[in-house]
Amino acid sequence: MNLQQLEYIVAVSRLRHFAKAADQCGVTQPTLSAMIQKLENELGVKLFERTSQQVSLTPIGQKVVAQAEEVLAHASLLRDVVEEEKHSLSGTFRLGVLPTIAPYLIPRFFPLLRRQHPETDLRVVEMQTEALYRAMHEGELDAAILVKLGERKEFDQQTLYYEQFFAYVARGSKLAQASSIRTEELQHEFLWLLDEGHCFRDQLVKFCRLKSAQESKKAYTLGSIETFMRMVEGGQGVTFIPELALEQLTPSQRELVRPFALPVPTREVVLATPHEFVRHALLELIRQAVVACVPPHMLSLRSMQQRV
Repeated sequence: MNLQQLEYIVAVSRLRHFAKAADQCGVTQPTLSAMIQKLENELGVKLFERTSQQVSLTPIGQKVVAQAEEVLAHASLLRDVVEEEKHSLSGTFRLGVLPTIAPYLIPRFFPLLRRQHPETDLRVVEMQTEALYRAMHEGELDAAILVKLGERKEFDQQTLYYEQFFAYVARGSKLAQASSIRTEELQHEFLWLLDEGHCFRDQLVKFCRLKSAQESKKAYTLGSIETFMRMVEGGQGVTFIPELALEQLTPSQRELVRPFALPVPTREVVLATPHEFVRHALLELIRQAVVACVPPHMLSLRSMQQRV
Protein backbone atom coordinates (compact mmCIF):
# COMPACT_ATOMS: atom_id res chain seq x y z
CA MET A 1 0.00 0.00 0.00
CA ASN A 2 1.30 3.48 -0.84
CA LEU A 3 0.10 7.08 -1.03
CA GLN A 4 -0.20 6.90 -4.80
CA GLN A 5 -2.73 4.09 -4.58
CA LEU A 6 -4.70 6.05 -1.98
CA GLU A 7 -4.73 9.09 -4.29
CA TYR A 8 -6.11 6.92 -7.08
CA ILE A 9 -9.01 5.48 -5.08
CA VAL A 10 -9.92 8.92 -3.73
CA ALA A 11 -9.94 10.33 -7.28
CA VAL A 12 -12.20 7.53 -8.55
CA SER A 13 -14.47 7.96 -5.54
CA ARG A 14 -14.92 11.67 -6.23
CA LEU A 15 -15.21 11.51 -10.01
CA ARG A 16 -17.05 8.17 -10.23
CA HIS A 17 -15.14 7.52 -13.45
CA PHE A 18 -11.87 5.65 -13.99
CA ALA A 19 -10.80 7.52 -17.14
CA LYS A 20 -11.45 10.93 -15.61
CA ALA A 21 -9.64 9.91 -12.41
CA ALA A 22 -6.64 8.72 -14.43
CA ASP A 23 -6.55 12.00 -16.33
CA GLN A 24 -6.68 13.99 -13.09
CA CYS A 25 -3.87 11.89 -11.59
CA GLY A 26 -1.72 12.18 -14.72
CA VAL A 27 -1.56 8.46 -15.52
CA THR A 28 -3.12 6.12 -18.07
CA GLN A 29 -6.35 4.37 -17.19
CA PRO A 30 -4.75 0.88 -17.32
CA THR A 31 -2.08 2.02 -14.88
CA LEU A 32 -4.64 3.46 -12.47
CA SER A 33 -6.88 0.38 -12.72
CA ALA A 34 -3.93 -1.96 -12.14
CA MET A 35 -2.77 -0.05 -9.06
CA ILE A 36 -6.27 -0.07 -7.59
CA GLN A 37 -6.62 -3.78 -8.36
CA LYS A 38 -3.31 -4.39 -6.59
CA LEU A 39 -4.56 -2.51 -3.52
CA GLU A 40 -7.82 -4.47 -3.51
CA ASN A 41 -5.85 -7.73 -3.69
CA GLU A 42 -3.60 -6.62 -0.83
CA LEU A 43 -6.57 -5.66 1.35
CA GLY A 44 -8.63 -8.65 0.29
CA VAL A 45 -11.73 -6.56 -0.38
CA LYS A 46 -13.54 -5.04 -3.34
CA LEU A 47 -13.58 -1.24 -3.17
CA PHE A 48 -15.62 -0.37 -6.27
CA GLU A 49 -18.59 -1.81 -8.12
CA ARG A 50 -17.86 -1.38 -11.85
CA THR A 51 -20.68 -1.47 -14.40
CA SER A 52 -21.05 -0.07 -17.91
CA GLN A 53 -23.22 2.70 -16.51
CA GLN A 54 -21.41 3.86 -13.42
CA VAL A 55 -18.76 3.33 -10.77
CA SER A 56 -19.86 3.15 -7.14
CA LEU A 57 -18.21 2.41 -3.82
CA THR A 58 -18.88 -0.79 -1.96
CA PRO A 59 -19.77 -0.40 1.75
CA ILE A 60 -16.20 -1.32 2.77
CA GLY A 61 -14.93 0.89 -0.03
CA GLN A 62 -16.64 3.89 1.56
CA LYS A 63 -14.81 3.24 4.82
CA VAL A 64 -11.45 2.71 3.11
CA VAL A 65 -11.77 5.89 1.04
CA ALA A 66 -12.69 7.90 4.14
CA GLN A 67 -9.51 6.70 5.84
CA ALA A 68 -7.49 7.31 2.66
CA GLU A 69 -8.61 10.93 2.63
CA GLU A 70 -7.45 11.32 6.22
CA VAL A 71 -4.07 9.76 5.44
CA LEU A 72 -3.55 11.97 2.37
CA ALA A 73 -4.49 15.09 4.34
CA HIS A 74 -1.91 14.23 7.02
CA ALA A 75 0.72 13.45 4.38
CA SER A 76 0.08 16.84 2.74
CA LEU A 77 0.35 18.56 6.11
CA LEU A 78 3.66 16.77 6.77
CA ARG A 79 5.09 18.13 3.51
CA ASP A 80 3.80 21.60 4.34
CA VAL A 81 5.48 21.53 7.77
CA VAL A 82 8.81 20.73 6.16
CA GLU A 83 8.40 23.44 3.50
CA GLU A 84 7.49 26.04 6.11
CA GLU A 85 10.45 25.06 8.28
CA LYS A 86 12.71 25.69 5.27
CA HIS A 87 10.88 29.00 4.65
CA SER A 88 10.42 27.77 1.13
CA LEU A 89 8.14 29.46 -1.40
CA SER A 90 8.39 26.47 -3.74
CA GLY A 91 5.95 23.62 -3.95
CA THR A 92 2.35 23.63 -5.17
CA PHE A 93 -0.08 25.95 -3.39
CA ARG A 94 -3.75 25.46 -4.23
CA LEU A 95 -5.89 28.60 -3.92
CA GLY A 96 -9.67 28.66 -4.37
CA VAL A 97 -11.46 31.85 -5.38
CA LEU A 98 -15.14 32.76 -5.73
CA PRO A 99 -16.29 33.13 -9.37
CA THR A 100 -17.59 36.63 -8.57
CA ILE A 101 -14.13 37.67 -7.32
CA ALA A 102 -11.69 35.82 -9.59
CA PRO A 103 -12.18 37.67 -12.94
CA TYR A 104 -11.49 41.04 -11.34
CA LEU A 105 -8.85 40.16 -8.73
CA ILE A 106 -6.72 37.36 -10.22
CA PRO A 107 -5.49 39.40 -13.25
CA ARG A 108 -4.30 42.08 -10.81
CA PHE A 109 -2.12 40.08 -8.44
CA PHE A 110 -1.34 36.76 -10.14
CA PRO A 111 1.01 38.08 -12.90
CA LEU A 112 2.79 40.31 -10.35
CA LEU A 113 3.32 37.39 -7.98
CA ARG A 114 4.65 35.17 -10.77
CA ARG A 115 7.10 37.83 -11.95
CA GLN A 116 8.44 38.58 -8.48
CA HIS A 117 8.49 34.97 -7.26
CA PRO A 118 8.78 32.59 -10.24
CA GLU A 119 9.67 29.76 -7.86
CA THR A 120 6.09 29.64 -6.57
CA ASP A 121 3.65 27.16 -8.09
CA LEU A 122 0.27 28.75 -7.38
CA ARG A 123 -2.75 26.84 -8.74
CA VAL A 124 -6.04 28.76 -8.79
CA VAL A 125 -9.51 27.19 -9.05
CA GLU A 126 -12.95 28.85 -9.00
CA MET A 127 -15.62 27.42 -6.71
CA GLN A 128 -18.70 28.65 -4.88
CA THR A 129 -18.58 29.31 -1.14
CA GLU A 130 -19.63 25.96 0.30
CA ALA A 131 -17.49 24.06 -2.20
CA LEU A 132 -14.48 26.17 -1.15
CA TYR A 133 -14.96 25.40 2.54
CA ARG A 134 -15.51 21.72 1.79
CA ALA A 135 -12.37 21.55 -0.40
CA MET A 136 -10.26 23.16 2.35
CA HIS A 137 -11.69 20.78 4.92
CA GLU A 138 -10.88 17.77 2.72
CA GLY A 139 -7.35 19.00 1.98
CA GLU A 140 -7.97 19.72 -1.72
CA LEU A 141 -7.23 23.44 -1.23
CA ASP A 142 -4.67 25.20 0.93
CA ALA A 143 -6.54 28.50 1.16
CA ALA A 144 -9.45 30.41 -0.37
CA ILE A 145 -10.37 33.98 -1.22
CA LEU A 146 -14.06 34.45 -0.56
CA VAL A 147 -16.64 36.69 1.08
CA LYS A 148 -17.03 36.68 4.84
CA LEU A 149 -20.52 35.46 5.66
CA GLY A 150 -20.30 35.16 9.43
CA GLU A 151 -18.02 33.10 11.63
CA ARG A 152 -16.76 29.71 10.50
CA LYS A 153 -15.09 28.37 13.64
CA GLU A 154 -13.09 25.70 11.84
CA PHE A 155 -11.32 28.27 9.64
CA ASP A 156 -9.10 31.32 10.15
CA GLN A 157 -9.99 34.41 8.12
CA GLN A 158 -7.92 37.51 7.35
CA THR A 159 -9.65 40.54 5.85
CA LEU A 160 -8.19 41.53 2.48
CA TYR A 161 -10.43 44.40 1.39
CA TYR A 162 -13.96 45.82 1.35
CA GLU A 163 -15.76 46.03 -1.99
CA GLN A 164 -18.98 47.88 -2.66
CA PHE A 165 -21.66 46.90 -5.17
CA PHE A 166 -22.81 49.01 -8.12
CA ALA A 167 -25.93 48.78 -10.28
CA TYR A 168 -25.48 48.26 -14.02
CA VAL A 169 -28.52 49.79 -15.71
CA ALA A 170 -29.88 49.49 -19.26
CA ARG A 171 -30.14 52.79 -21.12
CA GLY A 172 -33.90 52.39 -21.56
CA SER A 173 -34.56 51.93 -17.83
CA LYS A 174 -36.09 54.69 -15.73
CA LEU A 175 -33.15 54.25 -13.37
CA ALA A 176 -30.77 55.36 -16.13
CA GLN A 177 -31.76 58.95 -15.33
CA ALA A 178 -30.88 58.60 -11.64
CA SER A 179 -27.53 59.68 -10.21
CA SER A 180 -27.78 56.97 -7.53
CA ILE A 181 -30.05 54.01 -6.89
CA ARG A 182 -32.27 53.55 -3.84
CA THR A 183 -33.06 49.94 -3.01
CA GLU A 184 -36.83 50.47 -3.18
CA GLU A 185 -36.48 51.62 -6.79
CA LEU A 186 -35.33 48.14 -7.80
CA GLN A 187 -38.60 46.44 -6.89
CA HIS A 188 -40.24 46.97 -10.29
CA GLU A 189 -37.17 46.41 -12.45
CA PHE A 190 -36.23 43.22 -14.29
CA LEU A 191 -33.15 42.07 -12.40
CA TRP A 192 -30.46 39.79 -13.80
CA LEU A 193 -29.25 37.83 -10.76
CA LEU A 194 -27.07 34.79 -10.23
CA ASP A 195 -28.70 31.55 -9.11
CA GLU A 196 -29.22 30.64 -5.47
CA GLY A 197 -26.03 29.46 -3.80
CA HIS A 198 -24.02 32.46 -4.98
CA CYS A 199 -23.32 34.67 -1.98
CA PHE A 200 -23.17 37.65 -4.39
CA ARG A 201 -26.86 37.14 -5.14
CA ASP A 202 -27.86 36.25 -1.59
CA GLN A 203 -26.27 39.38 -0.14
CA LEU A 204 -27.98 41.71 -2.61
CA VAL A 205 -31.39 40.05 -2.32
CA LYS A 206 -31.23 40.37 1.47
CA PHE A 207 -29.90 43.94 1.52
CA CYS A 208 -32.26 45.28 -1.14
CA ARG A 209 -35.25 43.17 -0.06
CA LEU A 210 -35.79 42.25 -3.69
CA LYS A 211 -39.27 40.89 -4.36
CA SER A 212 -38.48 40.45 -8.07
CA ALA A 213 -35.46 38.27 -7.39
CA GLN A 214 -37.05 35.17 -8.98
CA GLU A 215 -37.75 36.67 -12.41
CA SER A 216 -34.26 36.38 -13.89
CA LYS A 217 -34.05 32.74 -12.83
CA LYS A 218 -37.11 32.02 -14.98
CA ALA A 219 -35.47 33.75 -17.94
CA TYR A 220 -31.89 32.55 -17.53
CA THR A 221 -30.61 29.61 -15.48
CA LEU A 222 -27.01 29.83 -14.24
CA GLY A 223 -25.24 32.71 -15.97
CA SER A 224 -22.44 34.97 -14.81
CA ILE A 225 -21.93 38.65 -14.06
CA GLU A 226 -20.34 39.13 -17.48
CA THR A 227 -23.28 37.44 -19.23
CA PHE A 228 -25.78 39.63 -17.41
CA MET A 229 -23.78 42.74 -18.26
CA ARG A 230 -24.21 41.85 -21.95
CA MET A 231 -27.98 41.50 -21.37
CA VAL A 232 -28.12 44.96 -19.85
CA GLU A 233 -26.02 46.41 -22.66
CA GLY A 234 -28.52 44.86 -25.06
CA GLY A 235 -31.20 47.07 -23.56
CA GLN A 236 -32.97 45.10 -20.83
CA GLY A 237 -32.99 45.24 -17.06
CA VAL A 238 -30.52 45.82 -14.27
CA THR A 239 -27.69 43.72 -12.87
CA PHE A 240 -25.00 44.30 -10.24
CA ILE A 241 -21.22 44.42 -10.44
CA PRO A 242 -18.43 44.53 -7.82
CA GLU A 243 -16.18 47.56 -7.45
CA LEU A 244 -13.05 45.95 -8.89
CA ALA A 245 -14.93 45.38 -12.16
CA LEU A 246 -15.12 49.12 -12.82
CA GLU A 247 -11.54 49.46 -14.05
CA GLN A 248 -12.19 46.85 -16.75
CA LEU A 249 -15.09 48.81 -18.27
CA THR A 250 -14.94 50.83 -21.45
CA PRO A 251 -16.14 54.50 -21.41
CA SER A 252 -19.49 53.47 -22.94
CA GLN A 253 -19.93 50.73 -20.32
CA ARG A 254 -19.16 53.16 -17.50
CA GLU A 255 -22.17 55.19 -18.60
CA LEU A 256 -24.39 52.33 -17.41
CA VAL A 257 -22.93 52.25 -13.88
CA ARG A 258 -24.93 53.76 -11.01
CA PRO A 259 -23.86 53.81 -7.35
CA PHE A 260 -26.23 52.90 -4.55
CA ALA A 261 -27.62 55.62 -2.32
CA LEU A 262 -26.37 55.54 1.27
CA PRO A 263 -25.71 53.19 2.96
CA VAL A 264 -23.76 51.50 0.17
CA PRO A 265 -23.90 47.65 0.25
CA THR A 266 -20.36 46.34 0.67
CA ARG A 267 -18.83 42.88 0.93
CA GLU A 268 -15.82 41.90 3.05
CA VAL A 269 -13.37 39.79 1.06
CA VAL A 270 -11.22 37.49 3.19
CA LEU A 271 -8.38 34.98 2.90
CA ALA A 272 -9.44 31.78 4.67
CA THR A 273 -7.39 28.79 5.81
CA PRO A 274 -8.01 25.72 8.00
CA HIS A 275 -6.74 26.01 11.59
CA GLU A 276 -4.07 23.39 10.94
CA PHE A 277 -2.62 25.36 8.01
CA VAL A 278 1.17 25.82 8.30
CA ARG A 279 2.47 27.43 5.09
CA HIS A 280 2.30 30.96 6.46
CA ALA A 281 5.26 32.35 4.51
CA LEU A 282 3.61 31.74 1.14
CA LEU A 283 0.19 32.74 2.46
CA GLU A 284 1.59 36.08 3.60
CA LEU A 285 3.13 36.56 0.16
CA ILE A 286 -0.29 36.08 -1.43
CA ARG A 287 -1.95 38.41 1.07
CA GLN A 288 0.61 41.14 0.43
CA ALA A 289 0.24 40.77 -3.35
CA VAL A 290 -3.56 41.12 -3.12
CA VAL A 291 -3.43 44.12 -0.78
CA ALA A 292 -0.83 45.84 -2.97
CA CYS A 293 -2.99 45.60 -6.09
CA VAL A 294 -6.24 46.84 -4.53
CA PRO A 295 -7.00 50.60 -4.42
CA PRO A 296 -6.05 51.93 -0.95
CA HIS A 297 -9.56 53.19 -0.15
CA MET A 298 -10.82 49.57 -0.32
CA LEU A 299 -8.61 48.39 2.53
CA SER A 300 -10.95 49.66 5.25
CA LEU A 301 -14.72 49.87 5.73
CA ARG A 302 -15.87 53.48 5.31
CA SER A 303 -18.72 55.18 7.18
CA MET A 304 -20.84 55.42 4.02
CA GLN A 305 -20.69 51.64 3.54
CA GLN A 306 -22.76 48.87 5.10
CA ARG A 307 -21.32 45.37 5.19
CA VAL A 308 -23.77 42.80 3.82
